Parts: sequence; structure tokens; C-alpha cells
Amino acid sequence: MPPIAILASTIMELSQLVKAASAVPVELGHLEAYRGSVAGREVLCAVTGIGKANAASATTVLLERKEIELLVNIGCGGAFPGQGLSVGGLAIATSECFADEGVLTPQGWHGLDLIGIPLFEHGGRPVFNAVELPGELASFSLQLARRLGVSAQQGPFLTVSTCSGTSARAAELLAHFPALCENMEGAAVAQMALLYGVPFLEVRGISNLVEDRDLSRWDLKGAVTAAQSFVLELLQSPLPLPHR
Repeated sequence: MPPIAILASTIMELSQLVKAASAVPVELGHLEAYRGSVAGREVLCAVTGIGKANAASATTVLLERKEIELLVNIGCGGAFPGQGLSVGGLAIATSECFADEGVLTPQGWHGLDLIGIPLFEHGGRPVFNAVELPGELASFSLQLARRLGVSAQQGPFLTVSTCSGTSARAAELLAHFPALCENMEGAAVAQMALLYGVPFLEVRGISNLVEDRDLSRWDLKGAVTAAQSFVLELLQSPLPLPHR
């Protein structure tokens, strides 16, 4: 059976999984990567680097060189106020969105549909900003989190190039796209997974709220620990993966 691949932007967001899987370094192009196993499942962990370009490049390297059963993107994220998430909780993506790509006009910002040029096409349909994700995987993950007593929500994610550090920016983003949280890599990984036909799941631990930046209210360590602890439970569960 092909391995389950777990991608994160930094080793901090993978270190707990690497240790639990007794993973050892493996050669995978330019990537920092580790191979191990959890509950008899082979696991391949890789560090993408921060941002969309690094994430897309790393995912492409992985999927060109390895057959993968499931691609999981984990890490931390900033939750938008009023979405039912708090620091330390989990967000599970039902869709991803390239929230920066678009056009700024005198009448305001618009998505790529305004100029009619999609980011890519899939199944004969243009994808402008939002990338839909497999609903069954997200729903299964949410149900598992609730059985474990973990505070979690599922919903749309936004991927941005600039982390939002003001409440005004949070309101601006939400005016264009409904979302639970923001991150800097997920939409790029989701796009590559869709193009290569690999099931994809994204889970983020909430490190902060998207508000006027105040690091004293953040908990990065708690967020990455929550995400990795949950994925370890997920790896030991009967995942609803499609037959390919």
C-alpha cells in the first residue's frame, strides 16, 4: 500500500509525528523528508517551506516521485473571529481558496473571475480562486475529533501571501470569501493534489485569531501539538479513502 504523505511548512509542525513514527531521513529531491510508520501504516513526512511557491514545488516533487495514498497538509492557522474557533482548537478544510489572486480596481478588489483567466482547469471546469476538497474525508475527521473530545470545526480555508495582522484585514477578507481560518500553503497543496488525483485533507491547529496582532495571545506550540496529536489518531483510524 502506498504511504500516507504529511506535509507542513516547518519541521516544528512535523516533529511530533516524525518521532511517533520512528521516522528516519530519506532522499526526496530537495526536500527534508522522513519515512516511518504509525499503526502499521507507512508514513512519509516532508517539509515544504513557507508560502505557496514552496508548497506547490514540494508537493509536485513528492507526487512526481512517489505513489501516495493520501496527502495531508498540517500546521498552524489563524482563525477568523466569530467562526466558533479559539486558540488551541482544530480547523478542518472543506475547501481552499487563493485569497490574494485577483484584481484591484477603483471599485474594490475582485477575484480572478473578473478577468476570466482561471488558475487552472479540472474536469473541464475553470478554477478561479476556490478549490473544493473531498467532503467525506473532512466529515470523517470532524466526527473523529468530536469523539475524541477535541474542539474542532470544518469549513472553508483561505491561503494568503501576507499574514493578516489587523482586524480590518480580517473583515476585508471575509467580505470576499467565507472562511474559518487563514494559512500560507494549503491552497497550493490542494491544487497539486487535485491535478494529480490524490485524496487530500488539511488540518490546522489554531495559533491565533485574525485580529490586531498581539503575540501575547498566540500559542504556536499548542497549535502544532494539537494538529499533530489529532493526525496521529487519524492514522490509526479506518479512513474513508476512495479506490484508485
